[in-house]
Amino acid sequence: MLPMPLDRIGNYAAGFVPPLLAPDRPTPALVAGPNGKAAVKRFNVYRNNVTVSLIEALAATFPATERITGEAFFRAMARFHVRETPPVSPLLFEYGRDFPGSIARYEYAQSMPWLADVARIERAWLDAYHAADAPALPPSALSLIAPEQLGGVVFDPHPATRLVRSDYPAVTIFAVNRESGPVGRIETADAESALITRPDLEVIVRRLAPGADLLLSRLLAGIPLAAAAADAATQCPTLDLAAAIATALEAGAFTATHHGG
Repeated sequence: MLPMPLDRIGNYAAGFVPPLLAPDRPTPALVAGPNGKAAVKRFNVYRNNVTVSLIEALAATFPATERITGEAFFRAMARFHVRETPPVSPLLFEYGRDFPGSIARYEYAQSMPWLADVARIERAWLDAYHAADAPALPPSALSLIAPEQLGGVVFDPHPATRLVRSDYPAVTIFAVNRESGPVGRIETADAESALITRPDLEVIVRRLAPGADLLLSRLLAGIPLAAAAADAATQCPTLDLAAAIATALEAGAFTATHHGG
C-alpha cells in the first residue's frame, strides 16, 4: 500500500482536527466507517477521549486549583479552556499556559478573583521544574564586588526563576492547597507575590516581603541594581533592600552578574 501524499495528509488533518474540540461541529465527511458508512459514533468517542486527556493534563498541572474548586467545577472550567484554547504543541506538559487567563474569564469563577493567580503560580512551578540546569550565584558573590561598582551590577536570571505577583493572598492559598492536609480559614487578604526557583532538584515557592517583588521584577528584567532599587523604593518606601537581595540570592534566583554598559 502506497503512503498517502503529503498534500492529502495536510487536507485530511485540516478537516479532521478542528471538529475534535468543537462538539457543535459535524463529523468530517472524510471520516468513514466500514463499507463507507458515516462514523459519527466513532468520531464522537475519539473526540471525547481527546477532551478528557486534555482535561486530565490540566488537572495534573493544577492540583491546588482543582482542590480549591472541587473536581466537578474544575473539569467544567477545564472543558471551557479546551474549547477556547486548543493545544499548539505535541508536548502535553506544555498545554495549559493560557489556563490562568481562561480562569479569569470563566463566568462561574468570578467569585474567586484570586484563583487565576493561584493557577499562575502552579504553571510557574511546572515551568521551573522543566527549566534548564545552571549553577546558582552564591550569596557571597556580591562581597567580591567593589562597593562603588555595586550600583551598576546587572543580575543574570537563573533559567528556573519565575516571579508571580498578585493583588490577593495567592501564595498562601496556593501553599495550603498544594498539601494534602486540612485547609483552615485564611486570615490575610493582603497582596502577595511568589518567587519560584529551583536551586537544586526541588522547586521552591517563597512569599516575598513587600517591595521585594518590585525590586526583583526589575532585576530580572536586566535593570542595574541602583536603578532597580530606586524605582522599587519609590513605590514601596518600606522596602528592605538588603533583605530582598539576600532572599533572592539564597533562593538561587540568579546565575551570575555583570556590569551594565
